[in-house]
Amino acid sequence: MSAETLTSGLAVYAAHHEASRGRHLSPSEPSTAADPRSAFQRDRDRIIHCGAFRRLKHKTQVFIYHEGDYFRTRLTHSLEVAQITRAICRQLRLDDDLAEAIALAHDLGHTPFGHAGETELDHAMRDVGGFDHNEQTIRILTRLEHCYAEFDGLNLTWETLEGIAKHNGPVTTPRPTIKALDDKINLGLSTYASLEAQVAALSDDIAYLSHDCDDGIRAGLLNPDDMLDLPLAGPVLTELKARYGKLETSRLVHELTRRLISLAVEDLVQESARLLAEANPQSADDARHSGRPLIAFSPAMAAELEELRSFLFASVWRHYKVNRMTSKAKRVMRQLYDLFMNEINILPHDWQEVDGIPLRELSPKDKARHVADYLASMTDRYAMMEHERLFEFGPILR
Repeated sequence: MSAETLTSGLAVYAAHHEASRGRHLSPSEPSTAADPRSAFQRDRDRIIHCGAFRRLKHKTQVFIYHEGDYFRTRLTHSLEVAQITRAICRQLRLDDDLAEAIALAHDLGHTPFGHAGETELDHAMRDVGGFDHNEQTIRILTRLEHCYAEFDGLNLTWETLEGIAKHNGPVTTPRPTIKALDDKINLGLSTYASLEAQVAALSDDIAYLSHDCDDGIRAGLLNPDDMLDLPLAGPVLTELKARYGKLETSRLVHELTRRLISLAVEDLVQESARLLAEANPQSADDARHSGRPLIAFSPAMAAELEELRSFLFASVWRHYKVNRMTSKAKRVMRQLYDLFMNEINILPHDWQEVDGIPLRELSPKDKARHVADYLASMTDRYAMMEHERLFEFGPILR
């Protein structure tokens, strides 16, 4: 594709929808006067309208969904990641539609109860392949979503699937679902993902580090005065106090969050612009084969974010109140998994077979993967209700 045909306004190293390698299962739908969306815009819209995306509304980020209406869920987190991703891509002249699709999809494979649920399910399945939420996202996008009459999954573009599979960097030991997809459409797992996917990955870091400060303070797990010696957060809180005096919590956490995001985004844009100028890629593939990420924080910012992450780990993510909920969540996941593996006849009827094959005829590994698909699809609320129905006495038709 010549420079003259590149998408207007985008850099030469951006992903250009006109040069997409096509869709996973069937040819790309051409844009028309009635529907002028690009291939990447269609991907974004398919993700937003799928069932797995809606279920993120009641999936844990840090706090179980019923802890409070103001705490973030996987859905609000994904929307916030997408917003940060778009803002960065527009400054770097990358395709924000592709980056937004990747950002919106990146958490679709999470189990109920966040990382606690994933950790317990992975442990329960340790002898049959384990569980990984990124692999589960690919399973959802290529197989488990049943939206369309002609195919399973969402039939996304190569670029979106590549970005989701590789957004954390090259994949040296791909899990089975990603390996099978790579065998089919050659994701180039040994290279870096597109610049758009790299932006989405670091936007995820920016979002959860800043927003977990917000949620931690609102939940009463963090005292802002205890954060004054931290990098990034400390200077921001000191400035806010000097300028405004004592702020009510809702104003304080919002001002803290937006300033943390701004500082990280400004640094990321500046450092990435420097790296791109130094590497001088002439195409999206040049960026993929650069041998290093070209979207990055400066070393100083990376160190400060790591210190903030360590503080949040000790003060919020491992707070004893969070640990108590984590402990209950793990028990729910393990008990449901063990029960379904031992008594497949209590699964819902449409989950008692795979492609017409009864579950009892599958290998232990395939049966476990199917049970994991069912568990991972649950929201926090549904998992708790299912646990109550199966482990506590009550009307069976409730």
